[in-house]
Amino acid sequence: MRLGTFNLMHGRSLTDGLVETGRIGAAIAELDADVLGLQEVDRAQPRSGHADLAGIAADALGARHAMFVPAVVGTPGEAFRAATDDDADGVDPHYGVALVSRYPVLEWHITRLPAAPLRAPIMIPGPKRMHMMLLDDEPRVLLAAVVATPLGRVTIATTHLSFVPGWNVRQLQLVRRALRKLPAPRLLLADLNLPGGLPRLFSGWHRLAGVPTYPSPAPQVQFDHVLADSRGIERLPRVLSVDSPRLPFSDHRPLVVTLRDRPGTLKID
Repeated sequence: MRLGTFNLMHGRSLTDGLVETGRIGAAIAELDADVLGLQEVDRAQPRSGHADLAGIAADALGARHAMFVPAVVGTPGEAFRAATDDDADGVDPHYGVALVSRYPVLEWHITRLPAAPLRAPIMIPGPKRMHMMLLDDEPRVLLAAVVATPLGRVTIATTHLSFVPGWNVRQLQLVRRALRKLPAPRLLLADLNLPGGLPRLFSGWHRLAGVPTYPSPAPQVQFDHVLADSRGIERLPRVLSVDSPRLPFSDHRPLVVTLRDRPGTLKID
């Protein structure tokens, strides 16, 4: 079973600045993930050619089960508002997270997370260098699925937490609380905007891979994580391999963890 997380940065390349759906689909197909959590996902956005990036990812992986949930309506960095559950099927530009699964999804669950009440500096990637901007935070969303895997029912979720220090820790606590209501074992495939071992420190969940994922040209820090709840972790297989290839778009690298098909001693960090 291969589990992955990938912050798409709406599919934009750092080298040519373009969003090409063919390039996105081919790169995601190479990940060969059975379940893939996606962040910074566009739908009907002019900047990404009005494409449905979650749909492209599902087609690339041959996944029959997929869901996109907008966190905002509009375009981040420009004009936007917080999305609600009523916006899920709207035609306006949307931006949020998605979960794509080759395994059947038995239940979907959505938890909305509030934005930080203050502006904060963030580094923005460009073709030649990074530059800093002072930005308003965005509302966030947690998307969880109860998935029928070869191991039985497993809760698998994705989210993209705030870049505001401290606020992302608060959101992580809300995420943990929401997921604890769903069946174990539980896995989180996410961009947490928390480096290295901090997610384990603040959540108590185990980190299944410890490799840098950001920035993509020469990763120095891990913001992207595959975490397993300590409750029920004994029912998960062990980690066989970890992959974080450089793809032709995004300022993040994906993180893909391969688990054995039989229960064993889980290798954790």
